[in-house]
Amino acid sequence: MKKTRIMAVAVLIVGSSLALALSQQPEVKRTDGATAPTAGSTHGAPLRETVTVAADEPIPNLPGKRLVTHIVDYPPGVSSAPHRHARSAFIYAYVLSGAIRSQVDDEPVHVYRPGETWFERPGAYHRVSANASDIEPARLLAVLIVDVADEQLVIPDPQ
Repeated sequence: MKKTRIMAVAVLIVGSSLALALSQQPEVKRTDGATAPTAGSTHGAPLRETVTVAADEPIPNLPGKRLVTHIVDYPPGVSSAPHRHARSAFIYAYVLSGAIRSQVDDEPVHVYRPGETWFERPGAYHRVSANASDIEPARLLAVLIVDVADEQLVIPDPQ
């Protein structure tokens, strides 16, 4: 129980600090290779979310654990496929801009706005993760505490 509290406090502190820094940063370099059509073009990859790894560091006082932060950018009207995260993943999500529609496990669908947060417990099923707007982009900070050995942090729904 004490370890869980320490992890939760660490996530809140790191997540809040990163969220403040990232909300003041106009653009984060994409690292997943997704592209969107440029103005005036009719080709390019379909619009989808882009995920940027902002940090990936071992946690010195929690042997076997690491903290990973993702910036998830959603163009207008775009959603992620339903997914789970690594079995060890404890997640703190913070909306940086726009509006994010989310549903985790059997909880009701909720729209989160800038500054609003939620947690995802290990093994949770993320049924809905989407930009709630068809005209404005949205940006989300996800802070994950995972086992050091976990390589695949997002596991798409096999359906």
